[in-house]
Amino acid sequence: MSRLGTATPALALVLLAVTVARVGAQGAALEDPDYYGQEIWSQEPYYARPEPEPETFSPPLPAGPAEEWEPRPQEPRPPKRATKPKKAPKREKSAPEPPPPGKNSNKKVVRTKSSEKAANDDHNVRVAHEDVRESCPPLGLETLKITDFQLHASTAKRYGLGAHRGRLNIQAGINENDFYDGAWCAGRNDLQQWIEVDARRLTRFTGVITQGRNSLWLSDWVTSYKVMVSNDSHTWVTVKNGSGDMIFEGNSEKEIPVLNELPVPMVARYIRINPQSWFDNGSICMRMEILGCPLPDPNNYYHRRNEMTTTDDLDFKHHNYKEMRQLMKVVNEMCPNITRIYNIGKSHQGLKLYAVEISDHPGEHEVGEPEFHYIAGAHGNEVLGRELLLLLVQFLCQEYLARNARIVHLVEETRIHILPSLNPDGYEKAYEGGSELGGWSLGRWTHDGIDINNNFPDLNTLLWEAEDRQNVPRKVPNHYIAIPEWFLSENATVAAETRAVIAWMEKIPFVLGGNLQGGELVVAYPYDLVRSPWKTQEHTPTPDDHVFRWLAYSYASTHRLMTDARRRVCHTEEFQKEEGTVNGASWHTVAGSLNDFSYLHTNCFELSIYVGCDKYPHESQLPEEWENNRESLIVFMEQVHRGIKGLVRDSHGKGIPNAIISVEGINHDIRTANDGDYWRLLNPGEYVVTAKAEGFTASTKNCMVGYDMGATRCDFTLSKTNMARIREIMEKFGKQPVSLPARRLKLRGRKRRQRG
Repeated sequence: MSRLGTATPALALVLLAVTVARVGAQGAALEDPDYYGQEIWSQEPYYARPEPEPETFSPPLPAGPAEEWEPRPQEPRPPKRATKPKKAPKREKSAPEPPPPGKNSNKKVVRTKSSEKAANDDHNVRVAHEDVRESCPPLGLETLKITDFQLHASTAKRYGLGAHRGRLNIQAGINENDFYDGAWCAGRNDLQQWIEVDARRLTRFTGVITQGRNSLWLSDWVTSYKVMVSNDSHTWVTVKNGSGDMIFEGNSEKEIPVLNELPVPMVARYIRINPQSWFDNGSICMRMEILGCPLPDPNNYYHRRNEMTTTDDLDFKHHNYKEMRQLMKVVNEMCPNITRIYNIGKSHQGLKLYAVEISDHPGEHEVGEPEFHYIAGAHGNEVLGRELLLLLVQFLCQEYLARNARIVHLVEETRIHILPSLNPDGYEKAYEGGSELGGWSLGRWTHDGIDINNNFPDLNTLLWEAEDRQNVPRKVPNHYIAIPEWFLSENATVAAETRAVIAWMEKIPFVLGGNLQGGELVVAYPYDLVRSPWKTQEHTPTPDDHVFRWLAYSYASTHRLMTDARRRVCHTEEFQKEEGTVNGASWHTVAGSLNDFSYLHTNCFELSIYVGCDKYPHESQLPEEWENNRESLIVFMEQVHRGIKGLVRDSHGKGIPNAIISVEGINHDIRTANDGDYWRLLNPGEYVVTAKAEGFTASTKNCMVGYDMGATRCDFTLSKTNMARIREIMEKFGKQPVSLPARRLKLRGRKRRQRG
């Protein structure tokens, strides 16, 4: 009895000490002042997510160095690699489970076969104990959701190669200068180098994706590495493979991403990559993305205060070709009175280029109603624009049915055409790789290797050469410049998709259009080609530069991030001096762009809209990207109603097709459509406008453009010239115009014969 009495206080003290130690360890991760400001993005509403299953802490490590402790032996999971850019790495088959938010909708969960082992230290780094293992989405290094302040490294060669440049798919500047280079590169080549990510909250880490350095001149990549995790960034636990540290296989070249999944998901706040070997003739350089699921924090009621959510009930997923077609069909069935599905042609592989028309009278051009288009997917791997347009189609249908006054007015006053995938062949290649493993260029080109974005005829050079010759030997118009004959030949290097777009734009009198691209966050307006042939960058404005600037700003200023002066640059370019807009030629010169061709060959004002830093964002990011771009997509469409519009008719009230509309002071004309209606985009102001047509006397008017939305009506009635009237009368009676000299000679001959 006395022995029990002495043991009881001792046992109580031991239990108290263990309790205090555990509470202290759990609080270690909460002592950081930034912990309570942590944020997490989730596709699902907070209340819709299941409660996390309770996770068991692993037993504390015995005394001594952590490296000397040997857990129960287990078979290691081999690292998974994307050795070929076309296919994502295969995973072990599992029982059917609800798919996690993955790159594409067809990804599967993985059931681990091996027993899970403890990986704890004094700071309670945990392993996730689950029967079914989910593939977590990227934390957001590529999308810039992870800020520069969350990236740290042991050393760096220079600032431009610092930890903040170690993001998946980041691109180097043209000169690879001190500020914008293509990777994180360690200052020394030894085994003590590392790069780490602070997730700013407990996260279930499941994998790492790596790339080498983006460089035209150097070959630098890491061939193997270790992974470590921590809760305080001081004490680290290395991911094990049986009894030893696990060495993950890295890259074999610098551009193809390689995925390695952790053998057991690790729960911690920090994750560190420790290179172990690198390319023989190179240095320690890498770009990376971390896969992880941030955990809910029951002690933090404010970590979601700045989270972007959406209330739109849309299909937020990546759609392959078949799924895209099915989605269009569903929308058409929901809104049969305002939608029509058609195709403008076929791709090189025979896939139809589907478009959706949205109008109160689908299938017909209404006199006086402007035509607008959005195009996406000219580069097949720039997927965000494609998905945004599919979301836009759903949104317009739903809001029209809900009688949203703004959308109803837009649909009833505009004929909208949406072409979500101009390069479906390239998209299918990118889709196979997935959002993280396709690299920067997989699927960019058509199946026959053509870049559609600069595959149009170069009409700029024809115009400028004619201007330099001062219209000798003949005058060249400042609009509707003809396509060269060589371009129309079958042997010309022109994609089938390019020819389809040209025919589409010649058939429909588009007034305004936007082509959505990816990899940057800016709106580019023409010209895209520099006028000085020896320069690669030069501001080259069109005669309508003031209008294009406004159109670009209308999108950028209503985007959530484009004009944010605090945001980090995507890769190398800073566009804030022009508030998220840029003249294409001053950025980088491109001959044969869609923007320049559209302006010089048709009436359409076309701009390139770069909608995100990440060309192919993870599926879980689509709701946030939709919120970023939704208002901008609508506002830009509304700009088609800015300027002047009207009808050009003859004295009998019949519309005159192909009449020329000129604005004084602007050296660029437009033409009327088949019914004689026209639309001329202009900024607010007073303009002197002239309408002229062959065989008619020109007419000039003063037209005022106001600041309120809605184009000013400016109609013209043209009278035929005297010569045109004479010809019309003569043709009516089957006679030819009289030649007076020939008539005199004929009369003289008749008189001579009469005298004789």
